[in-house]
Amino acid sequence: MPLESLLVSRDPQVVGILRQTLEKFSIDLEVCEGASSGKEILSSEKFDAIVVDCDDLQGGLEMFETLRNGQTNRTTIKFAILNGVTTTQKAFDLGANFVMQKPISVLNSMRCFTAAFGLMERERRRYFRMPIELSVLLVFGEKQEMKVTTSNLSEGGMAITYRGKLPPSGLTRIVFTLPEGGGMTECKASVAWVDGSSRAGLRFVDMPEAQKQKLDTWLEDQIKRQEIQSR
Repeated sequence: MPLESLLVSRDPQVVGILRQTLEKFSIDLEVCEGASSGKEILSSEKFDAIVVDCDDLQGGLEMFETLRNGQTNRTTIKFAILNGVTTTQKAFDLGANFVMQKPISVLNSMRCFTAAFGLMERERRRYFRMPIELSVLLVFGEKQEMKVTTSNLSEGGMAITYRGKLPPSGLTRIVFTLPEGGGMTECKASVAWVDGSSRAGLRFVDMPEAQKQKLDTWLEDQIKRQEIQSR
């Protein structure tokens, strides 16, 4: 599955140059010409990169404040395009990860996205949730155990389904085994949410580095497989 980006700009030169640049990185580009419509898109869709034409688009700069206060794209890699009004420091203070000054060129945008590409992939892995059913053992305190099933798995935690009643507190650790030789994982965890329909979310806490590396490698393999299947 390719990385996805949103460009909020009505400047044809900016649109044209970024289309060329992102095509070289095989990054999909969606273009939105207004800040208000851009905010609506960002409230419901997750992107790997967001580029905002801050100085030449009414409401462009304020989009960074919206992103900072939102949830869906709060940690997305963000690029600010400036044109002599907003300072670079101001853009960084508002949450931009990278800044480009007009007039932008293919060379400059290539350098910027080359520097950002690894961060974008890292963020993709962080929020990527693999739909999968695995048996998981939850341990509460010293004696109480409960078997549940995952509905998805990510770098930071998992969503589970369960029968009966989930204890409201006291979860100390979880144990599960990744398929295809991924190995057993045992770590501390906490309950992040419960929805009342026998579903809950667990957050990994203090996972040993060796096990974290195995989980990251396994998730990367799943992402690559999905990308190959989508071609």
